[in-house]
Amino acid sequence: MRIIGIDPGLQRTGYGLIEINGSKLQLVEGGIISGGKSSLSLEKRLESIYKGVQEVLSEYRPEALALEQLFSHYNHPYTAVLMGHARGVICLAAANSKTPVFSYAATKVKNMLTGHGRASKAQIQLSVKSRLKLNVIPEPNDIADALALAICHWENMNPISNEQYSLVKS
Repeated sequence: MRIIGIDPGLQRTGYGLIEINGSKLQLVEGGIISGGKSSLSLEKRLESIYKGVQEVLSEYRPEALALEQLFSHYNHPYTAVLMGHARGVICLAAANSKTPVFSYAATKVKNMLTGHGRASKAQIQLSVKSRLKLNVIPEPNDIADALALAICHWENMNPISNEQYSLVKS
């Protein structure tokens, strides 16, 4: 089974694709889809994200797409609106490729990967590195966050596997 995680952003949208064989997780691909410079119109940036996501989905054909839920800080409501646009074109690309979308709150992803809902970016990167048995920490953060979403979805679907990982980790 292949699961893609996508961390939406207008400048950089991170994606991370994992493959599951039995209880083994393996990194397939990770990268950045550029939305373009902030000087570009919103429409052009969204078009770039849409085309990039569409390309990745058609090339790798994942069975599921894990996407970060929208979060709004009361001091920055406009940011949530802009991210909603990015999420919308990602969902549209998924719908066009018939890839089911599953949304996860950032706190749930952090809790599943580190045991703490307020984990730092560095803690997420280390957890992703450990779970995928990588030699290096995945960078930039957008890729690590996307891979964390994919891992979270797999663990959410397979709670026994998650418990087994916790027993091995201890």
